[in-house]
Amino acid sequence: MKPFPFLRRVAIALCVLLTVAGECDQARANETYTPQIGQAGKDVIWVPTPQKLIEVMLDMADVAPSDFVIDLGSGDGCIVIAAAKRGATAFGIEYNPDLVEFARRAAAKEGVSARATFEKADIFESDFSKATVLTLFLTPKINLDLRPKILDMKPGTRVLSFDFDMGDWKPDQTRRLKDDSSDMNIAHFWIVPAKVDGTWQLDDGQITFTQAFQNIAGKVTISKKDGELTGKLTGDKISFTAGGTEYTGTVSGNMISGTRAGGGSWKATR
Repeated sequence: MKPFPFLRRVAIALCVLLTVAGECDQARANETYTPQIGQAGKDVIWVPTPQKLIEVMLDMADVAPSDFVIDLGSGDGCIVIAAAKRGATAFGIEYNPDLVEFARRAAAKEGVSARATFEKADIFESDFSKATVLTLFLTPKINLDLRPKILDMKPGTRVLSFDFDMGDWKPDQTRRLKDDSSDMNIAHFWIVPAKVDGTWQLDDGQITFTQAFQNIAGKVTISKKDGELTGKLTGDKISFTAGGTEYTGTVSGNMISGTRAGGGSWKATR
């Protein structure tokens, strides 16, 4: 009998054993991995979000069990886990696979793995359009890079950013922790506004809106009489004053319907 088949089987067995041993060593390394403040990442360094500020952010958005919270660059998973503890479904997108596994272990330890899930992915290539609440702790530049995609989300989506703003898209609300002397104590909050820029037809005239994020201006023309308007959007809710009359309504695609102060309804289409 030639020895080669036997030696080949031995060699294969050794390879399998070495592979399994390597995988076991890697598994043990993953289980003991702990993120280090300032460690480099694909787009940003990792810095943990203070737990106090996480709760403030979730309070600002009124996160509830009906919400789907997505955290971009979820790191150690603290925001996702905190949202899941409030009963929400929460999902973290993180590029570093070690942080993803660390966050999954943390979610399991807190007993929220069913509601707090994580994926190794690039935030710039991910679809986060289904979120009702979006959270970020990135950089000013990345916030601006993501801003067009965020503004295309469903009107009413609540957006929270720790520390960094969105340039000339001013927050609807900003909170600073009063009892925190550190520089990292600010939370910004936005509500994605509906898009109304342009001309809309009324039964007896037209409205022309000029929109700058959640702020609106423009002109109302009714029975050939013009009136300047100023107002605001809060998600799909619109309110403005024109010619001394207050208008409120709801934007639904290419239709706005609502009421005028003092009685009467109004509708606009485009």
